[in-house]
Amino acid sequence: MDLSAIIVNWNTKKLLENCLSSIYKFTKGINFEIIVVDNGSTDDSSEFVRKKFPQVKLILNRQNLGFTKANNQGIKTANGKYCLLLNSDTYLIENSFLKLVEKAEELKNLGAIGPLLLNEDKSIQQSVGFFPHLPQVFWWMSFIDDLPRGAILKPYHVDHDSFYRKDRKVDWVTAAAILVPRNVIQRIGSLDEKIFMYGEEVEWCFRIKKAEFAVYFSPCTKIIHIGRGSSGQISSSAFIGEYKGLIYFYQKHKDKVSLQIARFLLKIGALLRIVVFNLLGRKELAKFYVEAFKVV
Repeated sequence: MDLSAIIVNWNTKKLLENCLSSIYKFTKGINFEIIVVDNGSTDDSSEFVRKKFPQVKLILNRQNLGFTKANNQGIKTANGKYCLLLNSDTYLIENSFLKLVEKAEELKNLGAIGPLLLNEDKSIQQSVGFFPHLPQVFWWMSFIDDLPRGAILKPYHVDHDSFYRKDRKVDWVTAAAILVPRNVIQRIGSLDEKIFMYGEEVEWCFRIKKAEFAVYFSPCTKIIHIGRGSSGQISSSAFIGEYKGLIYFYQKHKDKVSLQIARFLLKIGALLRIVVFNLLGRKELAKFYVEAFKVV
């Protein structure tokens, strides 16, 4: 088995159908399996998968166990040389599985690789970054890394299209589509289940790189990622989850002084965004950062 694709589903029946259909339409020249982990959906997702895609391995949870626990369930049952975590709100437009595996076979000391993700309008989607050390947190919170040529600062989130034009070594790639060799997972462990959702890939890639494996981004293939497929178009959970994930990262991997400095920077950044978004009339976003400020 070349590849095991693991898809976590929570009430995304239509998106999941689109994702699975695209996989079976475009995937050729590779031995693969699909593992769908359903987190207690109430939209008949599991019954639909059983009927339309009987070849899919289906793991059923009675409740929503979270993104990390569900993915880890899939990883435990995977038989592929490579494990691909793939969001249910993605879909293929080409033979991405084969292209990713071929690229993975070329790379030395591979720990993880992420493809180019596109929005539905085919614009480039931010999907990689560098570890949130204190300088990166400061540049992020102060908007400095959004300036032209901000990518040279190795920002926490790389939001410059030019960066995504060629293969690069990075610190982390989004778990919306991340390929990891199974032998690497066996060595460093799977996702940290103390993280319910958001930030789990950053912590995972930190352990991967700590074990002296390399993390790559490659535009060798393109995958469409709709985004927020199971949590709505705009959700405070994304903002709060990212803040919580970063705080947990510091609690686990950094010293207490660095943690306190990071908390201070995040609070200042949240306050700045509250002011800016209120001035711009985007009061809903400002409210989200009020909530984020409270959890830091």
